[in-house]
Amino acid sequence: MSGFRLQRLGLLIEPEPGNPQEVEGILNPATVRGPDGQLYLFPRLVAKGNYSRIGIARVKFNESGDPCGVERLGIALEPEVDYERRSDGSGGCEDPRITFVERFQRYVMTYTALSPIGPRIALAVSEDLFHWKRLGLATFEPYDGIDFVHVDNKDASLFPVAIPNHSGKMQLAILHRPLFPGTRPEETALQSASRVVDLDHESIWISYCPMVLEGLEPNHLGLFNSHHRLATPVSPWERLKIGGGTPPILTRHGWLIIYHGVSKIAEPGNEGRQLCYSAGVMVLSKEHPRMIRYRSPEPVLTPQSPEELRGTIANVVFPTGIDRRDDLGSPDRFDIYYGMADNRIGAARLDVPDHLPPGALADGDGPKTGGQE
Repeated sequence: MSGFRLQRLGLLIEPEPGNPQEVEGILNPATVRGPDGQLYLFPRLVAKGNYSRIGIARVKFNESGDPCGVERLGIALEPEVDYERRSDGSGGCEDPRITFVERFQRYVMTYTALSPIGPRIALAVSEDLFHWKRLGLATFEPYDGIDFVHVDNKDASLFPVAIPNHSGKMQLAILHRPLFPGTRPEETALQSASRVVDLDHESIWISYCPMVLEGLEPNHLGLFNSHHRLATPVSPWERLKIGGGTPPILTRHGWLIIYHGVSKIAEPGNEGRQLCYSAGVMVLSKEHPRMIRYRSPEPVLTPQSPEELRGTIANVVFPTGIDRRDDLGSPDRFDIYYGMADNRIGAARLDVPDHLPPGALADGDGPKTGGQE
């Protein structure tokens, strides 16, 4: 096998007729294997007014081992605390990712809290996936004039094991992409095609926190105070924005991430412009995850099916969940779960090649790293 091959497995779930919690969509799920070995799905459920909850469902498989549907099991999180709700009654718990953090022997969820000051990264922890304890908002220290504190942030995910920071200390690490003013795709799309990418403000970052198990209590998370700029927009399909996708998962080649990129498209006969969300592959070094070993020059998934082309927001595939198929004896097979046009959820199969293909892309002027130890 010469490259990363992805095969659509089809529509997995769409809004349930008559269910007010899903009237505006079911999308962007986290996925994780439970203590019972079964695969659980944590989708964003969108009610009227873009009011979001995080549901929980059990994935069903057909005789071939492919995901074919889900059994709805209820709600994992819904807006309850001040950083998830706004004074006008709106708010939300959105777009979760879940990682089993080995050091804690617990599941840790990162999700977007639609707070009074904008979207922020929130965390929750569970031992069984059915009972979640909020840990509050993730906190970040500013770095070298870059304000990670007072900006919107979302689509974050954790590494399952401690990884070395810039000084070699083993710490908890989070991938995130702060939404600095002017860096949303709706804003960058208005700029000229020859615009210069702002490397500090348009990148995916890795930030580190010296968290210990004893300190895993609400409002005592510790500060993410060491930062490394990981990846910035390079290829045309991600030129307007890149951001997080599936949590990092270890493969034979290193840490695999399916991330999203945004480009601008023009429909025939339409003078207006539209955005297209696609998915690509990034592989980070196992020993030094700050180093990119491979990055796909072309997306591995672009909107093509009717469910991906039309919906709440057209032309969107948005990867958020990943499952290594050890249960089938196929450690090089990964099932990807993704939002379709911000309205439904689809599944696809990604097969990891025996060797990394050529075509890794450089990022701008090289890495930027620093912060406290």
